[in-house]
Amino acid sequence: MSITNAIEVKNLTKSYKKGFMLDNISFTLPSGCIMGLIGENGAGKSTAIKLMLNMIKRNSGTVKILGRDNREDFELTKEDIGVVLDEVGISECLNAKEVGNIMKHTFKNWDEKVYAENLQKLSLSDNKKFKEFSKGMKMKLGIAVALSHNAKLLILDEATAGLDPVIRDEIMDMLCEFTREETHSVLISSHIVSDLEKVCDYIAFIHNGKMLICEEKDRLYETYGIVRCSAEQLNDIEPDAVIGKKISPYGAEAIVERSKIPSDWEIGAIDIEKLFVFMVKEGH
Repeated sequence: MSITNAIEVKNLTKSYKKGFMLDNISFTLPSGCIMGLIGENGAGKSTAIKLMLNMIKRNSGTVKILGRDNREDFELTKEDIGVVLDEVGISECLNAKEVGNIMKHTFKNWDEKVYAENLQKLSLSDNKKFKEFSKGMKMKLGIAVALSHNAKLLILDEATAGLDPVIRDEIMDMLCEFTREETHSVLISSHIVSDLEKVCDYIAFIHNGKMLICEEKDRLYETYGIVRCSAEQLNDIEPDAVIGKKISPYGAEAIVERSKIPSDWEIGAIDIEKLFVFMVKEGH
C-alpha cells in the first residue's frame, strides 16, 4: 500500500503549567519530501516532535505517521522511523561497532552492511569510544544509525545545531540522497534557516507555539517578494500587502505579497530567513 503523506498533524495542542502552549498546529508532510520546521529556540519545535513520537501526552489533536495513528501500533511504526535528537542518547562507553551490535537486536530491519558503509562515508572510527567523539561526530553517528535500519521517515530535531558548516553541508547532502527514493521523507527542525532553505521542499514556521505558515518552498518564493524604497514610498503600498517591514535612515525594506503590489514596482526575491524574521517581528 502506497502512503500519500508521511506525517499528518491536525489541531495538535499541548499546554504546560509554566505557561507555554503548543497551540492547535496542523501540517502535512507528503511522502518523498523534506520539510523544514523553523523557529527560534523555545518556539515549540521539540514539543511538536515529542508529540509526534508519542513521547509526551497531548491535550488534543491527532497525529498520523506513515498512515498510522501514532498512539496505535507505534511499535510497528517506530521500525520505519529514524530519529536523531539534539542529544543523540548513546552510552558514552560504547564505540560505533558496539552500537551496531546493540541496534541489530533493536531493529528488525537492521542492515550491518549499510551501517558499515555509513560509518565509512561519514569518516567515523568503529572502535573509538562515543565519549571521545566531538559533537559533530556524535551527531554523524546518530545519523548513521538512523539511516541503517531501512527507515522510511527521518525525524531530526536540531540535529545540526552547534556543528561547523562543512559537517552541516555533509548532513544536508545525505538527507537529499535519502529522499531520492519516493517513499522516503524527512522532517528536520532547526533555527539555522539557511541549511533548510537549501534542501527542503516544504517550510513550516513555528513561533511562540503557533504555526505561522506551512507551504511549499517554491510557493513562498512565488507569493512573497521584497521591496526596497523610501519610507514615503512605502506609504503608497496597501497595508495588507505588507508582511513585515524595516525602516532606517537609509530607506525602507518590506516583505510584500507580490499579487497586491502594482505591476510597475520592482520586487526582489526573498530569502526564507528574512521572511521568517519579518513575520515574527510584525507579530503575524
